[in-house]
Formats: sequence, C-alpha cells, structure tokens
Amino acid sequence: MTRQSIVSFFRKYVFNNLSFKLVSLGIAILLWWTVGRDTAIEIPMTVPLEFQHAPANLEINSDYPFQARVTLRGPEHLLQGMNPSTVHAILDLEGAGPGERTFDLTARQVQVPRNVKVVQIVPAQFHVSFDRSASRRVPLQPRVIGTLLSGYGISAVSIDPPMVTVVGPEKRVNAIGSAMTDPVDATGLVGRATFTTHAYVHDPLVRVQTATPIQVAVTTEKTSGKQGQP
Repeated sequence: MTRQSIVSFFRKYVFNNLSFKLVSLGIAILLWWTVGRDTAIEIPMTVPLEFQHAPANLEINSDYPFQARVTLRGPEHLLQGMNPSTVHAILDLEGAGPGERTFDLTARQVQVPRNVKVVQIVPAQFHVSFDRSASRRVPLQPRVIGTLLSGYGISAVSIDPPMVTVVGPEKRVNAIGSAMTDPVDATGLVGRATFTTHAYVHDPLVRVQTATPIQVAVTTEKTSGKQGQP
C-alpha cells in the first residue's frame, strides 16, 4: 500500500466527519460508565396473586390474603421506586375442581420488568380450597339506629325488597340465615321517612346481589314522655 493510498484511506474513513465520531465515542463511553457503575441491589415487594383460567362454576373457599413477598434483584436505577403494579404473580387454576389443591408459585410465574430477576418467593406454595358456586334467597333484616325525640318511638319498619340473593361457595351460602342492611339513622324522625341503603353478610366470601336499591321505611309515633330509642 502506497503512502498516498494510506493518506486517502485516513481522510475517507477516519477524518471524515471526525467531530461527529468523537461525540458518538464520548456518548458511548458515558453510557458504559453509567451502566457499569449502576450496582445491582435486591428489594422485597409484596404483590397480590392474579388468577388465570378459573373455572366458572367454582368459588375459592379460602379467606386468607392471596399475596406473595417477592425479592427482586436488578440495577439500582430500575428497582428504586418500582411500582408493585409492574410485578404480576400468576396462579393458573385451569383444571381445578371442588376440594383442596396446592399450587406452586415459581419465578417463571412472576412477570417482572426487563433486566430484573426474581430471587425468592414467600410463600412458594398456596393451599387453596374450592367449592361449587351457589346462590340462595335469604331474608333481609333492616338495621335502624339513632335517638328519637322525647315521647316518640318506632311504630313500623318496612323494607323493600324483603329478600335478597346471596352468592358464593356452596357451603358458606347454605350457612347464611339472613342478610342485613347498613345502619339507617332515624335520629329526630317524626312521622315517616324512607332511607336508601345497602345490604351485606358477615362472611367475606359471600356477596349480596341486588338488582334495585334497598329502601327502608321507618315510621315513628308519639308514645310517652320518655326519650325513644330505635
């Protein structure tokens, strides 16, 4: 290779747009330095379980919190301030039937952002009880609270609808005798008033289904000179 060809090579491939090449090299060095000094850290995070492919005719009959404590490892700039909503711990319920079953929760079932690794899951197993889904109509009991005016007492309480449908695991639904309304405050009521309220049952795995608002009508009448109580 002649001296002239060497000079031509450097002019064409080395010195051409030299300023841009130097800037690019500087940026590359800066990025390398930034990533290289971003040390790996570990943080614990509590996340709720997400269920996939749950059979339509089954209800979960276990009332403990379905959540896992996940320890994550990754670059500090990714983990610091990470939102738990970016981590998804998933249990696949496909094929489950009535009764009890144990599910493993492994790192493969925990979805995390790129460059983040799952190093520990506690608990690593979940023992879940299933029951057939059931519904039943039960009476609805009104709950009236408050202090009436002196000499007044409650003469009548009516509720519409008088019954509601409860839904949940079959054994728990069959154990429900009635549902109850949220308290309606009749303090100072003279005559008749109608209150709109909601219904509930004490079992957290049984829910109340109502198609229309619940109306509780309370009527008071003058009875004596004593202060009344609902």
